[in-house]
Amino acid sequence: MLSTKAFYFLYYAAVASLGPFLVIYYEQLGFSGRQIGMLAAIPPLLAIFAVPLWGAAADISGQIKRLLLVAIVGAVTAVFFFSRATLFATIVPLVTIYAFFNGPIMPLVDSSTMAWLGAQRNLYGRIRLWGAVGWGVSAPIIGLLIERSGLHWAFYGYIILMAVGLLIMIGLPIGSASAAQPFWVGLHALVGNRQWLLFLGVAFISGMCMGMLSNYLFIYMEELGVSKTLMGLSLTVATISELPIMYFADRLLDRWDARGLILVSLAAYVVRALAYTIATVPWMFLLVQLLHGLTFSAMWVAGVAYADRTAPEGLGATAQSLFSTAFLGVGGIAGALVGGVIYDEFGARAIFLFAAGAA
Repeated sequence: MLSTKAFYFLYYAAVASLGPFLVIYYEQLGFSGRQIGMLAAIPPLLAIFAVPLWGAAADISGQIKRLLLVAIVGAVTAVFFFSRATLFATIVPLVTIYAFFNGPIMPLVDSSTMAWLGAQRNLYGRIRLWGAVGWGVSAPIIGLLIERSGLHWAFYGYIILMAVGLLIMIGLPIGSASAAQPFWVGLHALVGNRQWLLFLGVAFISGMCMGMLSNYLFIYMEELGVSKTLMGLSLTVATISELPIMYFADRLLDRWDARGLILVSLAAYVVRALAYTIATVPWMFLLVQLLHGLTFSAMWVAGVAYADRTAPEGLGATAQSLFSTAFLGVGGIAGALVGGVIYDEFGARAIFLFAAGAA
C-alpha cells in the first residue's frame, strides 16, 4: 500500500509541475490564443484514441505493469526534448508524443488499484488522496522556482518526479491477469449498455468544464496581476479541498452512490465558474479554489467507482480508459478548443460564463 500511495503522490506532483504552467509557457513564446488552444487540445484529442488502445492492450495481454513502465519512460523522454523546443512546429509533435505516453498511466494504475482492493473498492479514495497531496505539495514549490529561475523548472520538476515514480513502479505489486471471457465479447456488452453511454456523456460535460477552468484560469489570473507564486498556492488550496472528498469517498458512495456525487459535481461547477467572473482581488481566487474538491474529486471518485462496477469481467482497464477518455479526453478537447476561440473573441472572463452554462 505504501508503494501505491507513493506512486500516486509522485505522479500527480509531476503533473502539477508541468500541466498548469504550459499555457503560460506557450504565451511567453508568442503563440496566439488559437495556437494555445490547439496545443492544449492535443493531449485530450490523442487520449480519445491512445488511452482506450492502451487499456485494451492491458486487458488483452494482462501485462499492465510492463505497459506502465513503457509509458513512464516514453513520457519522461518526450518532456526532456519538449523542454528544449521553442518553435510551434517542433512543439506540436513533442506534445503529441508526450500525450501518447502520459495519458494512459493513471487509468491503468486506477484499474490495478481497484482490482487489488477487491471487496474494499470503496476505499480507493483513501489511496487516491495521496495524489492530491502530491499535487498540493508540488505546485507552490514549482511556482516559486519558476518565478525565481524561469519556466523551464516546470519541465525539470516533471522529469525528476516521474523518474522517481519509475523506480517506485518497478516495485509495485501489479501482476499479470487474463480475462475470463473473450475481450471482444465483453467490449460488445459494455458499449451496448445505454446507461454506460449516458454516463460517458455526463463525464464529457464535466470534462469540458474542467478543461476550460484548468487551461485558462492562470491566463485570467495573470491578466489581473496575480503572481505566479499565488498561482501555485491556488493549486495547493484546490488540492486541500480534494482531501475530505477523497478520504470520505467510501461513505459518500455508500450514502448517495455515483449518481449523487456526479450531481453535486455539476452543481459545484456552476457556482465555481460564476465565482471566478466576480473575483477582483487575488485572495478571492483562493476562496473559489476551495470548490475544486466538489467539482473534480467528486466526479473522479464517482466515475472510477461506476466504471469499475459496470465493467464486464476482464475489462477493468478498458472501462477506466473509456471513462478517462470521455472526461479528460473528449471533454478536455471541447474545453480547450472552445475556450481558445472564446478567449480570442471575448476574453478569459467569458470562458467561465460559458462553462457555467454548460454545467
